[in-house]
Amino acid sequence: MVDSFYLGFDFGTSGVRAVTVDQNHRFGDMIKIESSNYDHCSHWSEVLWQILSQLPLNIRQNLRAIALSGTSSTVLLCDEMGKPLTNPLWYHDSRGKDTLKYLREFVPQNHLTLSATSSLAKLYWWYGQSIFNQARYFLHQADYLGFLLHGKLGISDYHNALKLGYDVENLIYPPWLKNQPFSHLLPMVKQPGETVATITEDISKKFNINPRCVIKTGTTDSIAAFLASGVTTPGEGVTSLGSTLVLKLLSETKIDDSRYGIYSHRFGNLWLTGGASNTGGAVLKHFFSSQQLEELSADINPNSLVNYHYYPLINKGDRFPINNPELPPKLTPKPNNPTLFLQGILEGIAEIEQKGYQLLQELGANHLTKVYTAGGGSVNEKWQEIRALKLNVPVTKSPYSEACYGVAILAKGN
Repeated sequence: MVDSFYLGFDFGTSGVRAVTVDQNHRFGDMIKIESSNYDHCSHWSEVLWQILSQLPLNIRQNLRAIALSGTSSTVLLCDEMGKPLTNPLWYHDSRGKDTLKYLREFVPQNHLTLSATSSLAKLYWWYGQSIFNQARYFLHQADYLGFLLHGKLGISDYHNALKLGYDVENLIYPPWLKNQPFSHLLPMVKQPGETVATITEDISKKFNINPRCVIKTGTTDSIAAFLASGVTTPGEGVTSLGSTLVLKLLSETKIDDSRYGIYSHRFGNLWLTGGASNTGGAVLKHFFSSQQLEELSADINPNSLVNYHYYPLINKGDRFPINNPELPPKLTPKPNNPTLFLQGILEGIAEIEQKGYQLLQELGANHLTKVYTAGGGSVNEKWQEIRALKLNVPVTKSPYSEACYGVAILAKGN
């Protein structure tokens, strides 16, 4: 019997990871490509083709499905042929703050799109630019990447479309959004993991990929990390420690509150409620090399907290648990000892994580019982101990911590 394979791509903030699973969910070899020059869609496509070319021929010839995840609220405008008209606006781009006063005129109060970094805020900002008249499609990162493989424009999924204003309870665009003069750019929204089309003939031939391989709608990077964890019990959470800090708590209650940057994704009959902070691994990499992080972490004593109460950010502004684009970083007092400085940052990120989960529970989410950790920060055992002390629940590394594994599982489906 010939094996079948399912491929998942995760396009993160600093690079791409891809992995295949077989029909029994067995994890194949992961391909990683780090990139410091990652600002334009042409860089995304270059990496996509590079990874496809690196897959073993046997896997390419027996691929059954591909799905992709991208960073939430990383968006772009395309013309009628799918050609990007501008550089993408990244997830943390806060130029949308200038549009909030206009959005409040038609967006419901406390809606999650009333955030400087939401997809809708970025779309409205573009609506005021001259380039807008050339645009025919507004796409999220995962939408555009899927288009490169299946050739169908204007298709998204309801995880990515959440911050665009899509109603995930009723599975429609609400009237207050459909009535806007830019609504013709809104993508068609499907369920994550739904088949869009077979791979294009050109791509199939170029990379020797099974011509019957289907391309499925994707998801966001943080949802992909949650899928990888295998969590199914309300009250369990997944913290993604990547370039940013993302919390997802599986809950029986849907919670949306733009005052705190909180939103809920549909997850079957349950809800993934949470938020994303601009703190995280990007702050660590700003101050320390990978070698320094490893060496200095070894000297940390988690049972002797430094309690500097940092709010670690590279630039001003955060989304959750404090939604304030003007929030300043707090990284003082700065000790001369680099180990203590690192510990202060790790504690500060853990305190933001703790405040985030606490806020979710105060607003009605299920009581937190356990936290799984995904992302690059999951390998730091001292940090895990600090976080367990702050959260006061068991903290463990996800069985599969890579978001690309979650996307591969999404590609396979049931």
